[in-house]
Amino acid sequence: LGTNHVRNTFKQARAAAPCIVFIDEIDALGRKRGEGLGTTGDRDADNTLNQLLVEMDGFDPSSGVIVMAATNRPEILDGALLRAGRFDRHVLVGLPHREGRRAILEIHLEGVSVDPNISLDSIAARTPGFAGADLAGLINEAALLAARRNKSIVTSAEFDEAIERQMLGLQHKGLVYNDKEKRIIAYHEIGHAVVGALLENVDPLQKVTITPRMLGSRGVTQFEPQEERNLQTESELRDLITMTLGGRAAEIVFCGEATTGAQNDLAQATKIAGDMVRKFGMSPLGSRSYEAARQALISSSVSAH
Repeated sequence: LGTNHVRNTFKQARAAAPCIVFIDEIDALGRKRGEGLGTTGDRDADNTLNQLLVEMDGFDPSSGVIVMAATNRPEILDGALLRAGRFDRHVLVGLPHREGRRAILEIHLEGVSVDPNISLDSIAARTPGFAGADLAGLINEAALLAARRNKSIVTSAEFDEAIERQMLGLQHKGLVYNDKEKRIIAYHEIGHAVVGALLENVDPLQKVTITPRMLGSRGVTQFEPQEERNLQTESELRDLITMTLGGRAAEIVFCGEATTGAQNDLAQATKIAGDMVRKFGMSPLGSRSYEAARQALISSSVSAH
């Protein structure tokens, strides 16, 4: 931005009062000072932030100018920005819950011809972690797929494909498996599905596919969440680990040996098990955390989103 731009922005704001100055992605402007390499770019960034601090320090409560900002990385902001008199009111805007996602879908579906049999509740349940922009992109992708298929309405098939594209990437049409590999992948995914069906704390099965994706997945087994979860019990985490390792178990049982196909599953299961020991005190080591206090605070903040 530069110091002159900041100065001129606040000059215009005071002249136009009452008004709001909104700074999006303020972490690009308000990063902690003194952590760079001392380059010219770092000095310019520090000078720009200093100018912003000066402008906000000179605010008269009756001036009619309100400064608002947004960031996804509050932990890297300079402390001077967050002190009283500047950005002293912090509002956490988390990701939408299931009901919120359904309401957002309804808004973005206005003007889109959709099969009346489509369940928005099901789509909302299958898209945990999606922000409003993600849901808008999902609907746009589904509409484009329907248009390419010469359909007059968007059906569940397009929404299924759009969700998979958003979560897993495009189909990897250039990757071709031989019959032996296809059989191994099928056994692997069915292993996830069968083990998940036998466990109490795993959601109902939604879909099994061995279609490879651009983001590296050779196949996918999807489970449809029945409700939003903000907390997980030890038994739920243990069942999640068990289901995650079901693919490797199926390879050993039906193919006689393990393959490299369980790489992502092993990483996910290891992370969950590690978190149970280091963070959550769910092990014979007792109810204690092995995380550094600062790191634990950051993780807690992230999970709140």
